[in-house]
Amino acid sequence: MSGRDETEEERLDRKFDDLLQELRVMQTGAQLTAGFLLTLPFQSSFGDLDDFQRTTYLVLVVPAALTTLFLLSPVVIHRRLSGEHVKDRILAAAQRLVAAAVTTLSLMITGIIFFTFDMVIDRSAALVAGIGIGLVITALLLVLPTYLSRSASPPRS
Repeated sequence: MSGRDETEEERLDRKFDDLLQELRVMQTGAQLTAGFLLTLPFQSSFGDLDDFQRTTYLVLVVPAALTTLFLLSPVVIHRRLSGEHVKDRILAAAQRLVAAAVTTLSLMITGIIFFTFDMVIDRSAALVAGIGIGLVITALLLVLPTYLSRSASPPRS
């Protein structure tokens, strides 16, 4: 029992509305980050990158594009299937797409930190920074939610 007085349809509507709000927040950050990445080849210093840095850059463009697609898909799916009484399936698919977006966004953030440190300092610093931010991401996005879920008190009767 959720402790809310709502029908199954109301629960699905509420959960989908919550998800749409989360998507709005994530889309903005992901689009800004992807936009930043896509401007780099047009900078004069881009030609100074070595082969490894160019490859790293191109590898980063892929999760940027995937993140954008994963975040847009739930909205498109909802628009396409609206009124077909499949909100439970739409919500389930949207939750998986958001999880995929969080994964690709995390990879992109880690890669951007690595790439930036590699360009500004050196590859050793880039590895340390990349591993460090990867650990922070893991702690915040995996460990903390798991801890909070396990430490939550059981619902009152």
